[in-house]
Parts: sequence; structure tokens; C-alpha cells
Amino acid sequence: MEFKDYYETMGVPREASSDDIRRAYRKLARKYHPDVSKEPDAESRFKEVGEAYEVLKDPEKRAAYDQLGANWKAGEEFRPPPDAGTGFEFAGGGPDASEFFEALFGRGAGLGQGRGQGRGQGRGQFGAQSENRHARVLIELEDAYGGATRTITLRTPEVAAGGQVVFREHTLNVTIPRGIRPGQHIRLAGQGSPAAGGGQAGDLYLEVQFRPHPLYRVEERDVYLELPVAPWEATLGATLKVPTPSGIVELKVPPGTAAGRKLRLRGRGIPASPPGDLYVLVQIALPPADTGAAQAFYSTMSQQFSSFDPRAKLGV
Repeated sequence: MEFKDYYETMGVPREASSDDIRRAYRKLARKYHPDVSKEPDAESRFKEVGEAYEVLKDPEKRAAYDQLGANWKAGEEFRPPPDAGTGFEFAGGGPDASEFFEALFGRGAGLGQGRGQGRGQGRGQFGAQSENRHARVLIELEDAYGGATRTITLRTPEVAAGGQVVFREHTLNVTIPRGIRPGQHIRLAGQGSPAAGGGQAGDLYLEVQFRPHPLYRVEERDVYLELPVAPWEATLGATLKVPTPSGIVELKVPPGTAAGRKLRLRGRGIPASPPGDLYVLVQIALPPADTGAAQAFYSTMSQQFSSFDPRAKLGV
């Protein structure tokens, strides 16, 4: 993913005021509007300008973007850390918010879930409308297997009396349902912004992602584990103890198992209806030849299997 410098797109410095950004947008929107512009790339430039303005005009989105983007330049390969964009709480974005921004902060940060839109929003006193909120959070894979209650801290950007944006932290006790998958949402009713005049508050939607795990990776409902196997276990077959997010199980490795073979533990993936599976990817682990005796054994083995050519299929 390439980093998008919204300030460069708008032609304004990072310290530009809201009025400067608004004036730059109006000027560029007139210049590149497809109905009047003669520029060959008018349509794409018009979309880029609208995308940048959608973020920079919003104080809370701009503040979060500034925290993540301060050390990047437009067009550079952007590989944010797994926890980038998590823990920021936003009001729903407009329809022009970018896929780039959503990739950083979650899908709800760029969807039309602002005032008067989406589930959980309604009219409070004097006809005022409540506002849904959105945040992306990280949980452990194991939480999805058994369900859990976790304390989560969110940062909410707010405009202070002096006009500067500050971050207010607040904590929530969140019940994580069993079987939740990456990209799904937990709805916290009434935890969004209240309507003006004291009306009913909107909802808070938490988009769930899993923390990187040292053992497993997840695809939809399925879970994958790379399992080191000794050469004699792969050749002769063995019954091995294998970790899963729900506990230790026994796995039969068939005789003659080759490196890269995928063995399935049916129903051991993320709980669902039907549940996912856990796939064990076999990796052959060679004992180190770090002693004279070990080196002698490898030498004997090379003589014993002198006719074996592991590269025969390569034609070399």
C-alpha cells in the first residue's frame, strides 16, 4: 500500500488552518471538476482532492492521520504496524472517505455512519439526532474461541476551547462473543455520542482484528499452524501432541509425509456454524550437526542414501 500525503495533495503545509484547507479545496475542486476542467487527469485529481479533504476537514480524523503519517512521504511503500490505527474512536465518515484511510483505521471510519445514519441512531429531544461512533480494536485469537470480557482503552480526538485537538482516553469493559472473526463488529448500544438536548445516545461499533500470534495465522474461520517434524517422524509416521487455541490435541502424521503437506484437524478452527478447521503445515526440522558424532551420522547417512537425488525433478 502506498502512503497518501493528503497535505501534498491539497498543496498546503501540515500546520495549515481549517480555513486554509477549505480555501485550497474550493480552488482545486473548481480546477479539476470533470464538467469544466480541460486537464487530462481531471477526474482522478478531483477524486484525490475530495479524498484528502474528507479527512483533513475533520479535526479528529486529521489528528489521528497526523499521528500515523508524520514520517512518511507520498508514494512510499507504507507498511503500518499491526496495531496502527487501533484504539482511535471516530464518528462515522462520509461517503468520500478513502480506502487508504479505512485500511488504517477500520471500515467504519470511512463509511456513511455519521449523524442520522446507520443502526442505533434516532431522534432525541427537540428532533436532534444521535451519532454512532466507530473504533478498531485488537483482541487475542484465543478470545474468539471461548469468548471473554476485556478492558479496552480508546482515544477520542476532541477540539479544545483554544481550537487545538487533544486526545481523551476512556476505558470500556467489552464482552467478546465466542466465534467472532476479524472484520466483524461488536455493537455497544448507547455508547456513541448523545443527541443535542440530552436525547438518546448513538451506538459504538468496535471493528475486531486479531493481534499477531506467534503460532497461528487466521483466514476467515480457518486457523493455520506450522508444525516442525523430525525426519524420522515424517518418514515412519508418528502421533504428536499439537497445540491449538483451545488446547493440546493429538495428531497422526502418516508415514512418508513430505514437507509442506497440510493436515486438517476438522472443527478446530474458530467456532461457528459450521466451525472452521485447523490446518497443520508440516515443516521438516533437521537435527544440528554440532558434534563429531552428529557429523559422523550425517556422513553415514549420505553413504546409505547415495542414490537419492532430491533435485532429480529439476533436471540438473
